[in-house]
Amino acid sequence: MIVQYTSKELDLLARLMRAEALGEGDLGMLMVGNVVVNRTIADCLTFKNNRTITDTIYQSPGGFAGVNSNLFFSSATTLEKNLAERVLRGEYFYPATNALWFYAPSGEADCVDFWYEQELAGRYKGHCFYQPDAGVCPQIR
Repeated sequence: MIVQYTSKELDLLARLMRAEALGEGDLGMLMVGNVVVNRTIADCLTFKNNRTITDTIYQSPGGFAGVNSNLFFSSATTLEKNLAERVLRGEYFYPATNALWFYAPSGEADCVDFWYEQELAGRYKGHCFYQPDAGVCPQIR
C-alpha cells in the first residue's frame, strides 16, 4: 500500500474514478486513480498540502471536476472499489504512471503538448495525461 486510507476514502476514490472515466472502462478508471494517488504522495507544485485521499479529491482550487457529477454521488460498486484498491496498492498504468494531471479534449481534438506547464505523457481514449519534468516531484518519479 502506498497511501494510507480509510474505507470511506476507498469508496470516495472509487466514486471519483467512476465519475471521471466510466466511459473509458476499467483501465481508464485505473489511470484516474493513478493521478489521485500521485497527487497524494507528491510533495511538490500545487499538491504540497495533500496528505490524504480526501485532501486530494477535494483540493480547491485544482481538484477534480468529477466531484460535481451525478456519478459521484452514489455508493461505489464492489468492482469499482476493487479497482480503487489496486491503485492504492501501487499498481500503475501507462500513461498515468507519473501523471499529476489529465483532461479530456473536446471531441476528437488532439492532446496539447503541455497542460499546466507539464509535458504530455500520453493519451488513453478520451483522456490526455501530463507529468512533471524529472526531478520536480521525486516522490512520483
